[in-house]
Amino acid sequence: MKKLLFITPELPFPAQSGGKVKSLKLLQALAERYQVTLACPLKLDDARHVEAFQAISPCTNHLHQAVDVPRNPTNLAVSYMRNVPLNVHRTHSEQLQTNIAAVADQHDILFLDHYEVFPYLPKDYQGLTVYHAHNAYYKIWERYAQLPGNPAMRMAAHLEARRVKRYEASVANATDLVFAAPNDARELCLAGVAESKIHDTFHLGDDQQLELPELQYSNTRKKLMYVGFLGWEPNTQGLLWFIEQVWPSLVERHPDLRFDIVGKGPDQRLQRAAALWDGITLKGFVPDLQRIYNDSRVSVAPLLFGSGMKVKVLDAMARGMPTVTTSVGAEGIDMESGKHLLVADDPLEMATQVDRLLTDPALWLRLQTQSRALIAERYTWRQLFSQMHRTLDSGLRTKASAASSKTAGRLQHAG
Repeated sequence: MKKLLFITPELPFPAQSGGKVKSLKLLQALAERYQVTLACPLKLDDARHVEAFQAISPCTNHLHQAVDVPRNPTNLAVSYMRNVPLNVHRTHSEQLQTNIAAVADQHDILFLDHYEVFPYLPKDYQGLTVYHAHNAYYKIWERYAQLPGNPAMRMAAHLEARRVKRYEASVANATDLVFAAPNDARELCLAGVAESKIHDTFHLGDDQQLELPELQYSNTRKKLMYVGFLGWEPNTQGLLWFIEQVWPSLVERHPDLRFDIVGKGPDQRLQRAAALWDGITLKGFVPDLQRIYNDSRVSVAPLLFGSGMKVKVLDAMARGMPTVTTSVGAEGIDMESGKHLLVADDPLEMATQVDRLLTDPALWLRLQTQSRALIAERYTWRQLFSQMHRTLDSGLRTKASAASSKTAGRLQHAG
């Protein structure tokens, strides 16, 4: 069995965000075909979960190193001196880099899960190198810089977007294979990456929800739901926009309307905004979402900026929960607004679309049926990983052929 070294910027456990879900699913799928070594820095409270993770980990070996580089002006300045994006600086550990370098050559594939871990790639590594792009992160910074707000923050975001764009392109161009969602692939090509080396991937949710019985409109309450990691700024900004600009119009039409916001890590801005309304509840982390799904009528995903495919949207579609989102929330999904989702980008239109699903059982049922069918047809983990395995197999063959030709050339020259 061939060996694969998987490098990711944080412990992918517990899988409470879309990125961690994808990383853990990747590890599980790759471990079916390779002996996998996981290497990752330990950030924030990661160290508390190492023992529990290793109990369920599909990996043969684990390399961990604590990293504590907070996001602050000092470290931003250091990142400029190092000429790397801030998150690359915050993910780096000299000790972990040394440990990775000591074992890298024992592996046939080195799999970079995020651009942030690129410095861990040994310069003399000869095996197959793979870059898995969770997002086109520079696009997130670009969109953040366009939001109204503090001019200094907008300028900082603009500068970071330029740095991240150059860096993401350099990572993609330095590796043999790149996996990215279709919308992120387009952004990477605009950044200077050859289209020929990018292969489609998707950030999927829990497709096992397709096996659950259909939700029933008659069992729902007049309630909205949102699920997402609230420590992620695009999620926070989108919810603040929804609460401040969409929710008042909805409550005017439906005074008894309720809104459950599920996810860990809400900051003070979100807590203050939610506290102003009796109908809004911050539920925190909920391990089993089925009760939330069963009595909610509409899922909302009000994203104003971001990148990649949105797991929260795909999860709701797989469960058959009719969803209203923005153009950003629908990116990367081969969907049709009005058939699989409802898409709205301004407050009044979003309120109108939510109202339609609250009051129209026929539309609700139509979106439920069509969204589940789309997930079953296009967006399951089995389909995704089957294609990825074929791409990796082809990459290994190409790499072996190139190495063989190089060796033959040296022997011929020596003779």
